[in-house]
Amino acid sequence: MQNNFYISEPYLFAPGLESKEDFKLWAENKKDISLEKTAPSLSYTDTLFRRRLSQLSKMTVEVVHNLIETTNIGNNTKIVFVSFRGEIDREFKLNKSIIEDEAILPAGFSLSVFNAPIALATIACKLKAGYNAVFPSYDNFYDGLTCALSSVLAGKQEKIIFVYADELIPENYSEFAPKDKPPVAFSVILSKSKLENINSVEYSLSDIQKNVYDFIKFHIQKCWN
Repeated sequence: MQNNFYISEPYLFAPGLESKEDFKLWAENKKDISLEKTAPSLSYTDTLFRRRLSQLSKMTVEVVHNLIETTNIGNNTKIVFVSFRGEIDREFKLNKSIIEDEAILPAGFSLSVFNAPIALATIACKLKAGYNAVFPSYDNFYDGLTCALSSVLAGKQEKIIFVYADELIPENYSEFAPKDKPPVAFSVILSKSKLENINSVEYSLSDIQKNVYDFIKFHIQKCWN
């Protein structure tokens, strides 16, 4: 099996980084992602839809929307979503309510499940092909990406949309939370061959790092320098 593949340029969101130039500076370790709960406005969605979304879900919707709108890839391309922490803030609040015998609203529970962010993105962007949600062990981004790539490398899919997102770790976990894991989200297209009119870079599996931040920085430099 041929293990070479293509990754499109990324569509990103991170607090404190507002432009392509900001992300390039971050990739060069000259600018930092802010450790705050800033989230995209999602002005293209209905107010009732977006008002209850977490930072994670808003970032996920944003990067999927921007990829779809920019590449015109269509709404019949499957998606693989990867996150290491999922809806960690909402889950903490839900568990706290259970411990304190408070009422749990059904909507609160439905928005706390691991696949909620990508499910909301498919609704917002009217995507119909379905998705998989992957939780790689030990923060191993390589495992998450290779899982997503499996159908492409096996020839089952010509291309897929790959999405990674993690939100700010809540203060309640600050004692255990590493400072080098700021909130960030990105989306790319993974394909077996180079797609027409889409800026993409050829990779082999040996090029993919285990640390997601190292990979994003590496990919930014390959795409935009």
